[in-house]
Amino acid sequence: MSGEARIVDATRVYDGWYRLDRLAVVLPDGALVERHLLDNGSAVAVLPYDTARRVCLLVSQPRAPVIFAGEAPLLEAIAGGLDGMAPDRRIAEEAWEEAGVRLGTLEPVGNIWPIPPISTERVQLYLAPYDIDGHCGIGGGAEGENECITVHEVGLDQLRAMVLGCTLADAKTLILAQALLLRHPELWPAPRDA
Repeated sequence: MSGEARIVDATRVYDGWYRLDRLAVVLPDGALVERHLLDNGSAVAVLPYDTARRVCLLVSQPRAPVIFAGEAPLLEAIAGGLDGMAPDRRIAEEAWEEAGVRLGTLEPVGNIWPIPPISTERVQLYLAPYDIDGHCGIGGGAEGENECITVHEVGLDQLRAMVLGCTLADAKTLILAQALLLRHPELWPAPRDA
């Protein structure tokens, strides 16, 4: 081995909603390889949950890759790009735009690399309580962004069943649902003996 991997050349091949680069990378063994880089910035996501009513908020929206794969729409945590804002401020704004909800105190879960083979994106994950009084907006997405978001209040027992049944397909949402199960087991009281 001759050292650490390093980028020796970068060519921008697309510059639009996202930026796509073709990279020349020298690997530790000296091999020169082509790699691709999707530069889409950092993001933030939250799973709001209501302890009194034992529900959480998820959203769905048309996702071109999911449509292309011929699969059903994903249930997802509320999320969005940071757009230069602090994560806590941005997720509060996204929660209002997407789901019409005002969040309680944010509980940090992690800052993940969802697709490190190609993307620069890091996603700061949060859990946050909410209550019926804080769910007072219409949601649906920011005006003019054509997001077509549908808001779903999902029972916590159904959320757990999706996690255990391996049917929650969105990675950030699965991580957040698992974090909720681990951090707040009191939301799933043990069944009483008959």
